[in-house]
Amino acid sequence: MEYSPSCMKESLPAPVIPKKTVYRLSIYQRCLQRLIENDVNTVSSESLAGVAGVKPTQLRKDLAHFGHFGTRGLGYNVNTLVEMIRDALGRNRLQPVVLVGAGNLGSALLRYSGFQKEGFEILAAFDIAARRGDPKVDGVPVIPQEEMMGFVNKNDVRMAILAVPVSAAQDVVDQLIDAGVQAILNFSPTVVDVPDHVMVKNVDLAVELENLSYFVRN
Repeated sequence: MEYSPSCMKESLPAPVIPKKTVYRLSIYQRCLQRLIENDVNTVSSESLAGVAGVKPTQLRKDLAHFGHFGTRGLGYNVNTLVEMIRDALGRNRLQPVVLVGAGNLGSALLRYSGFQKEGFEILAAFDIAARRGDPKVDGVPVIPQEEMMGFVNKNDVRMAILAVPVSAAQDVVDQLIDAGVQAILNFSPTVVDVPDHVMVKNVDLAVELENLSYFVRN
């Protein structure tokens, strides 16, 4: 029987998904999007696992969190699978995000067009040096940081990008959490303390380069 997304929503409760599975779902989503762009309607678990860089058994285990579906011998319907993953990741609507720290790195992130393409809308950026009436960066208003908590609370923002100096990181994170933020993408090169209900993903560019340098041979 062909899988129906409406059937899943009516009969299955929201699954509790392990963090590593959530990460892989995002990878599957990008692979599936490329299939759609190439007018591919169905894909086998072996083919999808191959382009995603995982074993077919791992892919099937990840998707099993949502029940058993697909057509034996044909594989998964690509559009159906995209909708299922999008719904699981909370991407069935634009997810509002704020960015804190509009310096060189923060401004570069504001100019990155991929966020909205993937379902994330940066509503505003905040910076300690910003002044009311400052020009927008790629259409995103840059607002004085003292207005951050009120803005986050008023607009029901649950996600934030952090690109502030190390010395300011923990204080900004505390304010974001007090305002209701539950997930933070941290580009500040430091570890911040958060309560258990808040998820932090650290992106330290220098560490990533250091790791890559191991594979460079003279």
